[in-house]
Amino acid sequence: MTIICGLKLLGKKCIFFHLALTKQGKCNNFYRSYAGYCRTQVSCTQDRCQRLDLRGNTRNCFWTGSPDYYRNLISKGQRCHLNVSNTEAYKNPHRSSGRFCLLSSWPLGEKTASLQISSVGQLPRHFSALNIQIIRSFRTSLTFQAAPVPLFWIIVKPAQKLLAIILGRSIRNWWKALPPNKRELFKESARKNKWKILLGAGSLGVLFVVFYFTHLEETPITGRARLLVFGKEHFRELSQMEYDMWMEEFKSKMLPEADARYQVVERVVGHLSESNKDIPQVSALKWVIHVVDEPGVNAFVLPNGQVFVFTGLLDAVSDIHQLSFILGHEIAHVVLEHAAEKASLVHFLDFLSLIFLTVIWAICPRDSLAVVGQWIQSKLQEFMFDRPYSRTLEAEADKVGLQFAAKACVDVRASSVFWQQMELAENIQGQPKLPEWLSTHPSHENRAEHLDRLIPEALKIRESCNCPSLSGPDPRLIFKLNMQHLLESSKDQETPNSTKRELSKPKQDFPHTQKVEDMPVTFAVKPTN
Repeated sequence: MTIICGLKLLGKKCIFFHLALTKQGKCNNFYRSYAGYCRTQVSCTQDRCQRLDLRGNTRNCFWTGSPDYYRNLISKGQRCHLNVSNTEAYKNPHRSSGRFCLLSSWPLGEKTASLQISSVGQLPRHFSALNIQIIRSFRTSLTFQAAPVPLFWIIVKPAQKLLAIILGRSIRNWWKALPPNKRELFKESARKNKWKILLGAGSLGVLFVVFYFTHLEETPITGRARLLVFGKEHFRELSQMEYDMWMEEFKSKMLPEADARYQVVERVVGHLSESNKDIPQVSALKWVIHVVDEPGVNAFVLPNGQVFVFTGLLDAVSDIHQLSFILGHEIAHVVLEHAAEKASLVHFLDFLSLIFLTVIWAICPRDSLAVVGQWIQSKLQEFMFDRPYSRTLEAEADKVGLQFAAKACVDVRASSVFWQQMELAENIQGQPKLPEWLSTHPSHENRAEHLDRLIPEALKIRESCNCPSLSGPDPRLIFKLNMQHLLESSKDQETPNSTKRELSKPKQDFPHTQKVEDMPVTFAVKPTN
């Protein structure tokens, strides 16, 4: 704990205060004298008042006098003195070896003298006759940081479900234990008070509706209304924990910065962020690159700007334009705050589901039936709300990511080709094709069609950014011709084995495909005036 310091800046009509108390309560008189002035709010009419940061227990101290005397005292062992009489000095030798702060007990309305700075071991001459009282060190408690709000709800979520199950099961056992005559009396009472019961249930529903509409916010860029319970600052704290987890998992698989693949990703992300720096959410973050030597076709960006790209994705893309779109898509998830939005919806639905969970365990005659009912309820929530909403967020990230790529003068026509290639690869590998409603992402086919519908708008954005006109044939046309050639060559094969052998190497038929380290990392540069 520190001391109380309240002083007035002449001519600025601005009063500063630093609230603190000594351990032994020796500043009570001073505190009572200025209790009416001690406020954390600052009132300034002309100039913004500056704040001094003293690295020690006395963390902030605000001074009087001319603004010319304002200093930022950072190095340890400095002392601040106010040359007024009836002054008490408070020394803190615990962490700030010899720092003094002398406080005036004059009324704030009176004229105060100027501030003087002196070094350790040398008091000003005009302080020699003063009655200086030395107070021993102030000790500060260790600070404990609370867990991020989303992490707290993740931890208590199982406990909430367990309490709902216990409550529902208790209601069922209580009902079974009631004698038949009391059950009839209870039913009769419920029938008489059915309007009160309905009113209570309706009031609870109104509370949920009010909570939902009072927590609606507008999505950046798209302007879509969405529920947002958790703030982005909470998710940045949580994402730091997730970042540590991923770094621990992939610590032996990280590519060095000297690797050509790392440099390609770094230049692509840097070009995207530089081209979209007019968006506050893009310019506010520092994008840090991590390339993981993993065969999976995957990439993701944490809310704190940590970019993770697997080498499997670098092998799957055909050119730098496809890679730019994919990374733009992942950056769009962060800019649109999709992580916080999805967690907010899940939290809201889980809270609602606690009511249904309690009812299920209360009305089911046996625990086995209640378990089945709980499973059905969870699957209905997953396939009716969670997964469709996740597909909506993916489609929105595709749209915004395409806009980011267009502003970076990327050939946006290559975006749909990537998903067509992914669909072709899955067909060749014989992977089972799940219906879209069972997936958290749109199907490759629907994704490519959606991007084809967005490409004309993206081309207009690209043109409005003064990007050079696209040269060469449309990559969608090249892919279509390659597919036709592939089908014709497969029909000419006489045996099924040769057909399979031909289809197992489809990239040899794509002249525009090359290794990512061999890709020319060049972008169309906007003409300068």
